Amino acid sequence: MGNAALSRQLGLGALIATGVCSMLGASINVVPFMIQRHVPGIGPYVLYAFVFAAIPAVLAALAYSTLATAMPKAGGSYIYASRGLNPYLGFVASFSQWFGLSIVIGVVAYVTIPFLRDIAIALEWLSIADMLNTGIVRVGVALVLVWLFVFVNIRGAQLYERTIIPLMVLMFILGGIVIAAGFYYTQEDFTQSFLLKEGKLPVEGVELDFDLFSFLSAGSLLFASFIGFDSIAQAGGEAKDPTKKLPLAIDLTILIVGGYYMLFTGAVYHAVPWSFIASQALERDITAPGMMSYLLPSGLTMMIVAGAAIALINDLPAMLLSVSRLMFAWAEDGIFPKSITTIHSKYKTPFLAIILSGCMASVGILGSHFAGDFFLGIDIMVTSMMVNFLLMCVTLLTIKKVNPELTQEIKFAKSKRLRTAIGWAGTLVLSFFLVIHTWKDLQTQAEAWYFHSTPIWLIVMLLASIIFWVKFSKLKSNGEEIDRIFKELP
Repeated sequence: MGNAALSRQLGLGALIATGVCSMLGASINVVPFMIQRHVPGIGPYVLYAFVFAAIPAVLAALAYSTLATAMPKAGGSYIYASRGLNPYLGFVASFSQWFGLSIVIGVVAYVTIPFLRDIAIALEWLSIADMLNTGIVRVGVALVLVWLFVFVNIRGAQLYERTIIPLMVLMFILGGIVIAAGFYYTQEDFTQSFLLKEGKLPVEGVELDFDLFSFLSAGSLLFASFIGFDSIAQAGGEAKDPTKKLPLAIDLTILIVGGYYMLFTGAVYHAVPWSFIASQALERDITAPGMMSYLLPSGLTMMIVAGAAIALINDLPAMLLSVSRLMFAWAEDGIFPKSITTIHSKYKTPFLAIILSGCMASVGILGSHFAGDFFLGIDIMVTSMMVNFLLMCVTLLTIKKVNPELTQEIKFAKSKRLRTAIGWAGTLVLSFFLVIHTWKDLQTQAEAWYFHSTPIWLIVMLLASIIFWVKFSKLKSNGEEIDRIFKELP
């Protein structure tokens, strides 16, 4: 083991796969349908809310693409804000991001298990399916999944690429079955099939008036579906030819995933009445494969369930890479213990940062199990990432003044006028989304205050502030050149 530099081994395909696999998962198979429970009143307007949610994501992606060309280092968003805005804001925002994403890694692992259970049911492995329904087995299998991908990440870029790219391709192929079937069948077909299988007609919908607050609330939650492309920026220290490939990978990922979201969600709502989806969401946890299973033969149903499980599992290696590189960057600057920067002598990976991220994800699994509502973890992540993306847009506005030397290195959106336009548009839109999301969270009825994401997020920010000022003060007292540390790239 040693403190050698990270090795630039990730090509364009691996970077795109990192972004795609961080974004697809629960976001596509669960959230667009369970949102009918979480935001009552959204009804038939889910797809429109998806399009609306893409606006701040695109602006944030442009900000990331711009800053990545000047600062292609591990830790992405932390490096950008600490060098182009303010070290304190850079740390607390990225700490919030790290906390939110780490929790969601656990949430994703926990949510994956019912898909594995459904595959077992389809294969008539009923004893295994019953086992996967028990709490201790569900938690145990989720932990195994997380630590399997901790191992994959530690083993380095080669195994990581060999794992994530084939899984991404398989996920798109199996997801294509949902898209094709969804646009092939009609809601009349669904009604007939449901009657045949259940002996009754599905719940009939009533005309639902458009409700602006429900629409805005749904948009703020669906914004979570576009979170993940930032993982490309976190891997900046391991990207080949980063000034060209990082912005290209970010922009291509947004286009690929955004198009896939629209097709997939539109297909399911084309074939299955929104009123049925809404009624089922109020009674139980539902998924895209579960809704489409009324229309498809058992063989195809098992394939789309497998595709959903793969989409969820795909999140894990990409998100672990992302959060571990944030810790690595903090440690390089002295905000976290320097030992976290230790690089594996053979695999060239920050193995201690990866292990610690796995521990935090394990906490997310336990939290999901005891809280009983995975949307709490998603809400925490949405708040964290909205703040983080907001600061990236603000950094576009401040970097020229704060760090003119690094500004000269920008290769994407080189025009100050263009950067200013992106920065202001992103700042205003993301601020609006953040206000809506926070208002929705505080207005939602919950059994206790700790089931609201906002106070949990504020506690995390307080913890981050304490960590930063303690370590920052220690750096000063040790005579470190603070200005140099937070002006130059590590």
